[in-house]
Amino acid sequence: MEFFYVSLLSLFVLLVSLSLHFLFYKSKSGGTLPPGKTGWPVVGESLEFLSTGWKGHPEKFIFDRMVKYSSQVFRTSLLGEQAAVFCGAAGNKFLFSNENKLVQAWWPSSVNKVFPSSTQTSSKEEAIKMRKMLPNFFKPEALQRYIGMMDVIANRHFASSWENNDQVVVFPLSKRFTFWLACRVFVSIEDPNHVAKFADPFDLLASGLISIPIDLPGTPFHRAIKASNFIRKELVRIIKQRKVDLAEGKASPTQDILSHMLLTSDENGKFMAELDIADKILGLLIGGHDTASSACCFIVKYLAELPEVYEGVYK
Repeated sequence: MEFFYVSLLSLFVLLVSLSLHFLFYKSKSGGTLPPGKTGWPVVGESLEFLSTGWKGHPEKFIFDRMVKYSSQVFRTSLLGEQAAVFCGAAGNKFLFSNENKLVQAWWPSSVNKVFPSSTQTSSKEEAIKMRKMLPNFFKPEALQRYIGMMDVIANRHFASSWENNDQVVVFPLSKRFTFWLACRVFVSIEDPNHVAKFADPFDLLASGLISIPIDLPGTPFHRAIKASNFIRKELVRIIKQRKVDLAEGKASPTQDILSHMLLTSDENGKFMAELDIADKILGLLIGGHDTASSACCFIVKYLAELPEVYEGVYK
């Protein structure tokens, strides 16, 4: 159930976050809205959206509305925000070929409570900065340095969690593996015990990020805020120590994204502040927390269901 629920959340992030928010709130043209309904005030259709996930059939929320309203696009209200959900290849092509043209990446305002930025710039400007900074780190020749490390972690992971088991639950194991890799590549945390210290707060953060934004003790949203604050403090501590290690020659300028961020300035020669770097690292970690592991889980699923493909891959 958790696997399909997270898969739907990934779909929600991809399709709804790239929504027609500006049409609902900013457009004065009076254009026609997509078919659908927005449900109850504030809550909208959030309860039904979450309920289908809890029951193990998260796709039902989407499919029901595709049948009732439109197989291409429908209107709803989720997590306190009105949104248009695009369905199918044509909708995806429209969204992803028009980013920053007709549509732009957008998150509900409640997410700012979970990820309070240390800067005064907009999320769009910060995203542009990140895109300028990271290509140098993710160039093929740069990534080649990590192949050996990734292979070592993969072998250790399979030896400790997969081997000698008659049955394995793939999704939580793939999450553990991809999160371990992310910790190593982003901030050089390799010790499994240290990774585990971050794992539980990140689970709380991921589960509460896309939830009804009620900040009361005991709610998923409140737990996500607390987890975010805890992780940010830990990251700041790691950043401070890394600055010392770089100054003393104990750390390499190219060992991970953290060193890259600390030593890379913008076009004005300005370096990022510690809290700003912590924000960026936190965003990268949460961005890879479920998406890559979902992809890995689907690969295992289809290899198991398609033996002819499995044999070809194995050979």
